[in-house]
Amino acid sequence: MNSNSRYHNASAELRQRLDACATMSNRRTFLSGAGMGMGSLALNSLLTPNLLGSTTARTHLPARAKNVIFLHMVGAPSQLDLFDYKPKLQEYDRKLAPDEFIEGKRFAFLRGHPKLLGTPYEFKKCGEGGTYISELLPNLQTVADDLCVIRSMHTEEFNHAPAQMLFHTGLNRRGNPSIGSWVDYGLGSANENLPAYVVFLSGVTPGAGASLWNNGFLPSVHQGIQFRSEGEPVLFLDNPRSVDKNRRRRIIDGVQALNQMNHQRISDPEIVTRMEQYEMAFRMQSSVPNLMAINDEPQHIMDLYGEGEFARQCLYARRMVERGVRFVELFHSQWDTHNTQDKRLRTLCKQVDQPITALLKDLKQRGLLDDTLVIWGGEFGRTPMLQGDESKEKCGRDHHKEAFTIWMAGGGIKGGLNYGATDDMGYYVAENKVHIRDFHATLLHLLGIDHELSTFRFQGLDQRLTGVEEAHVLRDILA
Repeated sequence: MNSNSRYHNASAELRQRLDACATMSNRRTFLSGAGMGMGSLALNSLLTPNLLGSTTARTHLPARAKNVIFLHMVGAPSQLDLFDYKPKLQEYDRKLAPDEFIEGKRFAFLRGHPKLLGTPYEFKKCGEGGTYISELLPNLQTVADDLCVIRSMHTEEFNHAPAQMLFHTGLNRRGNPSIGSWVDYGLGSANENLPAYVVFLSGVTPGAGASLWNNGFLPSVHQGIQFRSEGEPVLFLDNPRSVDKNRRRRIIDGVQALNQMNHQRISDPEIVTRMEQYEMAFRMQSSVPNLMAINDEPQHIMDLYGEGEFARQCLYARRMVERGVRFVELFHSQWDTHNTQDKRLRTLCKQVDQPITALLKDLKQRGLLDDTLVIWGGEFGRTPMLQGDESKEKCGRDHHKEAFTIWMAGGGIKGGLNYGATDDMGYYVAENKVHIRDFHATLLHLLGIDHELSTFRFQGLDQRLTGVEEAHVLRDILA
């Protein structure tokens, strides 16, 4: 057969596929059409755990949570000024730090022999659990018994981008899937009209960028989808002018037929990923506007969350888990307080305190907190030593990898619990040391996923979020 004949036959076949696709009224009939279109893809064999991830949850044990809302404070909040109260450090405020604090140590910016810095803020023992919380978070103080505060986190990284990647992917460099991608891979979506993994940014993009919500070596269908709280929720989701829904459907069906032919030829799994993404985008054109229309919320709920971009994002997060979105992450920036810490901390805490507290209360009053794991934290902590000018107005703290604080709430976590402790100066972990890997293992465990069994074959190895080193589920914090 000459080239012209092959071209003519291929064109005839393509025309048949396009005509067939154009007559199909929805994706379900489109996928099941016998002998043509996407029916010949045999999705029941293509969409396997080894390819795109199961369409149903692959849990290994009873799940305590169905969804996750991860509140990441980009730049690392000062645990010593918010959650880790150290009276002893107060006694040595503005005195030279002990030699052992600096000898043989590496810091991001501290040089010479720094002085110690006590906190200028009042702390209050809150709730029945007696959790110390700073005056900078007065609203959060009212829900202290919903929080499990872990004061004994530590990491190997003291620079932002590597520490952010380690905290999100288990690796300090690009290449690994994010936590949300692993959750999506393990559980799939509970709502076929919305993505399983959604990301919001408030302020500047984190130093590690989109690698924090990237799929890594997992199929790209598992990457996080960035939403915006203003304007078009997802870029390029809306139809162009003069293109209505029916026309868009016909265009997509035509593209899918071409993709199907290409997949039959080269069997690249990413083609199937792209096909699913086209279909998801089409469904999102109907589901997303309803999701983002917060004007249907009663006024008392709007007042509960307060004003500002982050407040809207917290409300969106509640609406998303309410509709079955598995993993929602909110990035709030500018917590890197090397100087003018007092002014910046007051501003930042004011931006997040009311919305986060409202989110916890709102989830609880709707019966969603038991099924939703809420996590708050940054990529590392801040030093007990002072950086910069000694005045309260100008001083700050450097990066600190030896100890920092996160908290968790809901989703199978014991509320009102204080887990782990640092030494009297807040420098080292003194009790129940928790590594990033332990945090990852616990998060997956709460979702019903065994971190040792949730693997993906890549480069000849069964890869997993927690890697090959030891990781332990924090069973003492489980309800």
